[in-house]
Amino acid sequence: MAAAGNEKRPGLTRRKALLAGASSPLALALAGKMGDEAAAAQAPATGTPLVAGVKALTFDVFGTVVDWRSSIIREGQRVGKLKGLDIHWATFADRWAATYGRGTRQVREGKLPWTKVDQLLRAGLEELLEEFAITGLTPTEVDDLNRVWERLSPWPDAVPGLERLRSRHIVATLSNGNVSLLVNLAKHTNLPWDCVLSSELARHYKPDREVYETAAALLSLPSESIMMVASHKYDLRAAKGVGFRTAWVTRPMEHGPGRKVDTAPDDSFDITASDFLDLAHKLGV
Repeated sequence: MAAAGNEKRPGLTRRKALLAGASSPLALALAGKMGDEAAAAQAPATGTPLVAGVKALTFDVFGTVVDWRSSIIREGQRVGKLKGLDIHWATFADRWAATYGRGTRQVREGKLPWTKVDQLLRAGLEELLEEFAITGLTPTEVDDLNRVWERLSPWPDAVPGLERLRSRHIVATLSNGNVSLLVNLAKHTNLPWDCVLSSELARHYKPDREVYETAAALLSLPSESIMMVASHKYDLRAAKGVGFRTAWVTRPMEHGPGRKVDTAPDDSFDITASDFLDLAHKLGV
């Protein structure tokens, strides 16, 4: 049986109960429950506070979004099988990535004029074909091998995580990859970017501050409204230096099994996440 005096008050609210001086146990319980439900409705679904004011997320791509090393190894194995090549493709992949890093560094230091990443990768590939004594590839086959960087496989969480993050934020690349490479990669892997931003647009390579400043200008957003997402601490520190918020997504398998990877916590970053789904969870999406 309902308590006398309360059975005809279905519209009771916390404010009305308090203003009316309602003091019965049922009235107070209803008021408390309604207050709790209202607070829960306004809170992030995860219970983790949102990083206030973040409107856009910019992502490093190689290593953070896509698994470049495993993809290159698989492509090398395919080519090796077709051409009868006995190559240690994991070493090949590591060496190729090293030529990419060397090339961007030489551009930053003024030792090379501005050169797109796909051109730097092609120059590195030519070196490796000689170093590994790989012969028998036609010019078309060499071009196709170089374009493996447009066919890299995303980490399993990348596409669903980006879709979830995109429901609340602008999501964009901010990669040293050139625009055409990044567009072709997105088409191949169904990466759901809102826009493709590249170091090419600034004619500087990360971690030069001009890359991040150009991204903010093109998005028409103050730097503090943008969060850089990367698996590389140097990238995040550079972004933070121009006012970006930062999210470190750990990718312990980027360089393959058994490799020593920096996974030491760093409290200077706003968020540390295990993958993009965890990042979405921590952003309350």
